Amino acid sequence: MKISSIRELEKIVQKIKKKLLKGDTIFLYGEIGVGKTTFARLLINQYENERKINKSQVLSPTFNIVFEYDIKEFTIKHYDLYRLKNTHDLKNIGLFENFNQNIILIEWPELIKNKPKNRIDLFFKYTKNYDKRSLTIRAYGRLKAYEF
Repeated sequence: MKISSIRELEKIVQKIKKKLLKGDTIFLYGEIGVGKTTFARLLINQYENERKINKSQVLSPTFNIVFEYDIKEFTIKHYDLYRLKNTHDLKNIGLFENFNQNIILIEWPELIKNKPKNRIDLFFKYTKNYDKRSLTIRAYGRLKAYEF
């Protein structure tokens, strides 16, 4: 599906948000600058708007590895694993601790071998000319029943 405009991406974020529950995970794949952090920002800000929470300035957690956003009934944990070099590094960041109480967003999830059951994999891609973007969605577990 096309996501070349922010409005197109907002519509997809809204559809996904309606189906998410605590314990769900979203893996965000794609090159630098293709829209992974923009997706995270739109999702987090939609939850905040819905709950009348001040909008967070959602940045890529590349250097911090994780940012957390309190959305009243749960927390959204936004990870960026770009700087991690091996699976051993994953053990020290508490990636799936208390995951049943959170929604987890993970940019650059390639190192993760034991994937959560209820997850959505988002594959962001540029066209050959880098002038347009597309998104492929694959859902697993409970989320597989939904069409996005």
